[in-house]
Amino acid sequence: MCKRETASKTCHDETGQRKLYPVILKSKWGYIDKIGKIVIPPQFENAWQFCEGLARIEINGKVGYVETTGKIVINPQFDNVSGFSEGLAAVEIGGKWGYINKKGKIVINPQFDDAWDFSEGLANVKIGYKWGYIDKTGRYVINPQFDDASYFSEGLAAVWIRGSNWGYINKKGKIVIKPQFDDTWRGFSEGLAVVLIGDKWGYIDKTGKIVIKPQFDFAFDFSEGIAKVEISKRFGYIDKTGRYIINPQFDDASDFSEGLAAVKHDKWWGYIDKTGKYVIEPQFDWARDFSGGIAIVEVDDKYGYIDKTGKYIWNPIN
Repeated sequence: MCKRETASKTCHDETGQRKLYPVILKSKWGYIDKIGKIVIPPQFENAWQFCEGLARIEINGKVGYVETTGKIVINPQFDNVSGFSEGLAAVEIGGKWGYINKKGKIVINPQFDDAWDFSEGLANVKIGYKWGYIDKTGRYVINPQFDDASYFSEGLAAVWIRGSNWGYINKKGKIVIKPQFDDTWRGFSEGLAVVLIGDKWGYIDKTGKIVIKPQFDFAFDFSEGIAKVEISKRFGYIDKTGRYIINPQFDDASDFSEGLAAVKHDKWWGYIDKTGKYVIEPQFDWARDFSGGIAIVEVDDKYGYIDKTGKYIWNPIN
């Protein structure tokens, strides 16, 4: 059973919320804090990260939500859900999508064929084969008219109409960057957006002007002033002028987060800083971004967490 991942770029806890991390122990999922102490004992069939103080958990094939004390605040009853975003979460009931609040109350009735997270006050939803945008009352702000659409980011959203190219609209539904791109990667991040022209990826600003010419086999959002790019199956990093600050040399890589990025060389993952220097030597089968000072890693099909020195705060176990 596939449970939807959050559609927004990152899942942030609210300021002051205790940050917890999912772990598996003897085939059950629970949560630890950043020093590796078990806070919510393993008891769930599956568990996801906390979003805005609540986390999705699965019991008997159904999904509900737990708070950081371990109390289940929304009973497992849904087949498919998203994490909370801007106070609401998308849920699927009877093949249709709607939204609940943090008390589990349905605030927007299930009526959509697809629905994604709220971002900047709006959510992109699908009726039939067309996408539009609603506000938190469920009212259409932009009527369904697009064949594909992204979430709003920095005031703009990428949209596509069949037979045309990708462009960008504002929150009134007005096209502000005319359709001219063969594809896009999400939305704007740090003032720039990734677009495909022909078979190469580059970057535009909010006027639609190309500021980093299409030259990459693939390119990703800027994070902490740096973007990951791919050339000839090698990953490196550029700054906002398009200059390489770390030459393409890795077999795979993540975005920078909290000053570090996970990179793969040969078959091992490690972590580099913004000079390209290894601060944690390649040694993991798989690794993800740092969040709250720790990162999840995989060794021999087992998952653990490390701190920024590479020390385990939760040893790889399953």
